[in-house]
Amino acid sequence: MEALQVMEEFKKLYGEEGNIRLFHSPGRVNLIGEHIDYNGGYVFPCALEFGTYGAVRVRKDDKINLASTNFDLKINVDLKDLSFKEEHDWGNYAKGIIKIMKEGGFKVGGMDILVSGNIPNASGLSSSASLELLIAVMVNNLFNEERIDRVELVKIGQKTENQYVGVNCGIMDQFAIGMGKKDKAILLDCATLNYEYADADLKDYALVIMNTNKRRALNESKYNERRAECDEALDILKNYKNINALCELTVEEFEPLKNNIKKENVRNRAEHAVYENERVKEAIKVLNEGDLITFGKLLTASHNSLKDLYEVTGEALDAIVEEALKVKGCIGARMTGAGFGGCAIAVVEKESIDNFKEIIGENYFKRTGLHADFYLSNIGEGTCEVK
Repeated sequence: MEALQVMEEFKKLYGEEGNIRLFHSPGRVNLIGEHIDYNGGYVFPCALEFGTYGAVRVRKDDKINLASTNFDLKINVDLKDLSFKEEHDWGNYAKGIIKIMKEGGFKVGGMDILVSGNIPNASGLSSSASLELLIAVMVNNLFNEERIDRVELVKIGQKTENQYVGVNCGIMDQFAIGMGKKDKAILLDCATLNYEYADADLKDYALVIMNTNKRRALNESKYNERRAECDEALDILKNYKNINALCELTVEEFEPLKNNIKKENVRNRAEHAVYENERVKEAIKVLNEGDLITFGKLLTASHNSLKDLYEVTGEALDAIVEEALKVKGCIGARMTGAGFGGCAIAVVEKESIDNFKEIIGENYFKRTGLHADFYLSNIGEGTCEVK
């Protein structure tokens, strides 16, 4: 749904009076650096052009009315009770942001809110983080004359996910969405939150997002289990090296230490984290040099590690990546996001994209019985008010 349609739907739902303001929050895709944001590693995400619109109007009371064009569920709560309720489903992400901002001493008031997203739900393109930053920026712009620092809003988004929703995620998704910049990817050091913008010029190639349409629910997946395994590996390695995160280790430092981790699954998780961090550094280097072939190979190596060492891909993601790599014009592909379903990305020659989508769609369906969807997007702006 486009911006003007969202405004019209808002007026139908809540009435036309008052000052209605519109905001947009993008989805994100991570080019490389998966499952290492919470291990103190580097990631390389970017904001997308499509995402979540939100129309909002300030109320004179303490009521919060939440509605979405994507779901039938409408939620009506009061600022005095923003507790998590299972039946509020998607609305908990919005409520959590408002609650944590309120508890943090920021000004919050009553609002009528309508959200409308075109990020496929549970696709791995961060529809939840998009909604979190949308609400955070709304509250910031509507009620706080002294604007809250954007990185602080990003941290509030992560805190909502961790402490309110119960997903032990890192900060990458919220950071990419809140700090995104048009035509730029972000090299983010998740240990320090130091970051720099980098041109992501793919020249004669384009980034194709491939939705497996295999849904996943992140807090029902093995995400938290993987984090616990990484923490276990870190605790063991701390006996041999003064480190605070797995990704502080180079490959050369990790190799002689890894056999001190006796459990194979725990050792594999650590190996993925260390090697994936090195792949991110190499990816930035070759992208700056214009070596897209090597960049594509690094994406594929990342997927293989996520499949074999981290075990977060699954049948659908493996099938779509394997089929993508068979098509002429595709130079690299990998899952993106937390895994267990959702989306993968491929770097494909622009002139081959139509043929690529047709072949993948057919072969992926034969293997899985699922219909894939494909999206093309340039790199977009972070969360902002739409004037």
